[in-house]
Amino acid sequence: MPDKIKIALDVMGGDHGPSIVLEGADIALVRHPDIRYVLYGDREMVEPMLEDYPRVKQASTFHHCEIVIQMDERPSQALRRGRGKSSMWQSIEATKTGDADVCVSAGNTGALMAMSKFCLRTMADIERPAIAAIWPTLRGESVVLDVGANIGADAQQLIDFAMMGGAMARALFGIERPTVGLLNIGEEDIKGLDEVKEAGRMLRDFDLPQLHYKGFVEGDDLGTGAVDVVVTEGFSGNIALKTAEGTAKQLGEYLRSAMSRTLMSRIGYLFAKSAFDRLREKMDPRKVNGGVFLGLNGIVIKSHGGTDGEGFAGAIGLAYDMVKNGLTEKIEQDLSVYHKNRFAVDEENA
Repeated sequence: MPDKIKIALDVMGGDHGPSIVLEGADIALVRHPDIRYVLYGDREMVEPMLEDYPRVKQASTFHHCEIVIQMDERPSQALRRGRGKSSMWQSIEATKTGDADVCVSAGNTGALMAMSKFCLRTMADIERPAIAAIWPTLRGESVVLDVGANIGADAQQLIDFAMMGGAMARALFGIERPTVGLLNIGEEDIKGLDEVKEAGRMLRDFDLPQLHYKGFVEGDDLGTGAVDVVVTEGFSGNIALKTAEGTAKQLGEYLRSAMSRTLMSRIGYLFAKSAFDRLREKMDPRKVNGGVFLGLNGIVIKSHGGTDGEGFAGAIGLAYDMVKNGLTEKIEQDLSVYHKNRFAVDEENA
């Protein structure tokens, strides 16, 4: 691994733009002093703000970009208008040219995925990239994918997601043989879509050395941490993600309302404050901010567009870990092992 981790930042991305990106960059730099930033954005907006963050300024090179991709732009329009000139495109392209090891953006998700696919292309033998999210569980954390890049997936694509998610779990959690489950409407083999059942059969038959397939998992297994990697297609994955985020907010509102309702409840809150603080920290979405685009010839991290500086720092920290632990290399290794096993099984069944 290089002595310095070079991170390209789309400074203009997100609901709040440069102010949040630079704040997050400053927080992350304190945690990881070996980061070096390559910043892309509008000079008139960014350079004055950089004066408030001397650490970031010293650890960065800045590149002016003429175009900013708007949060509500259609991916096709953003690709036509921003190719080669926008802060989003140039931050992605930096990972292709080697000017950066990874790209982080809080910008328009659809535009970011479209540009990433067009600029970086997919890895060999990967038909579709996926977005992987870190999911807090009772056991710690899990990887869940796809959470929004694809609507629908066939059996082979689900297996590709399993390979990539397993490699990410190895890189992030240090697990040599992560457990993997396919999200389904029941644990029985007869239940679910044909594509899911076929993917499960193939994963059992291949018995891959780099991951342990444990079968189908249901929606309530996501929070328990039943497996290290949960695999699904992007439609159901995105619904599950948004449902979990909404439920966390709902529970937070319930707690705030209950703790402020009466004098006794407010007194009780004071006695239990440390416990509630731990709960708040556990439920804080900023701690797991950042979706990883998997299956591309380069690493791209998507931060939540509405996050604050702490949340964006979390996305930068995720980017740092993915580079430091060799995510791309692990995916390539796992895909190579999978295709060798698949060839052997096909030969045996021929």
